[in-house]
Amino acid sequence: MKYLLDFRLKEISHSSPDDAMLVLEATDPVKGRKALGEARPGQFVNIQVLRSHSTFLRRPISICDVDADRALLYLYVKNAGPSTAALCSAPVGETFSILMPLGNGFDFSHRPERPLLIAGGVGIAPMLLTAKEMNKAGIRPGILIGAVSADRLILTRELAEAGELFISTDDGSLGEKGFVSQHSALGRPWTDIYCCGPLPMMKSIASIAAGRDIPCQVSLENVMACGVGACLCCVEDTKEGNLCVCKEGPVFDTKRLKW
Repeated sequence: MKYLLDFRLKEISHSSPDDAMLVLEATDPVKGRKALGEARPGQFVNIQVLRSHSTFLRRPISICDVDADRALLYLYVKNAGPSTAALCSAPVGETFSILMPLGNGFDFSHRPERPLLIAGGVGIAPMLLTAKEMNKAGIRPGILIGAVSADRLILTRELAEAGELFISTDDGSLGEKGFVSQHSALGRPWTDIYCCGPLPMMKSIASIAAGRDIPCQVSLENVMACGVGACLCCVEDTKEGNLCVCKEGPVFDTKRLKW
């Protein structure tokens, strides 16, 4: 079920000048708790950004974390244009209209024995809720994250609490030097892979997974507008034909993709 709710910005913090972690509280706690309780790892929200006068459509943001009991929604935002700049500089107390939860998320209902979550850049954000929900199901995953440098990594403390954390940086400033696709942790006997991040990274991981016959799910970041499969902005050409990423995804089993 989808909900259109107002959320008030309760807190905002920055790990760098061009990003922000938004903590939003539902103005209607009852409906907020219900909507947040239905949110699943890998799903996203569509948020209205009124302070950006050049932004007419809602913007899709991955769900980083939720606290359904307190009606709190956590969104990590990277400044990449007028709408995200407005979100990163929003004042505490500002109210946002949010449509949620949208799309299909990561599936671990089969209770994978040794899952590995792999993420880079802003793709790290949805892995927090993914890891936490796995923990609730009695699963402790491996978590491999990467960035250009140590100062670009996010959520390291929180992710380390939820699983065995591996780190890769392009410059070697933290963890192993190189891309996540080159990290030694990939050599372990993982049973499932869950991935989110830049497209070249996900394609590389998907290729490695296919070569080892490891099931792999990836979260696509196609351009989205409506979030409900009406505008067709996010269509992906798959083995099953053209599918709307916002509705059929954003998470896909790589066997369904023409990669």
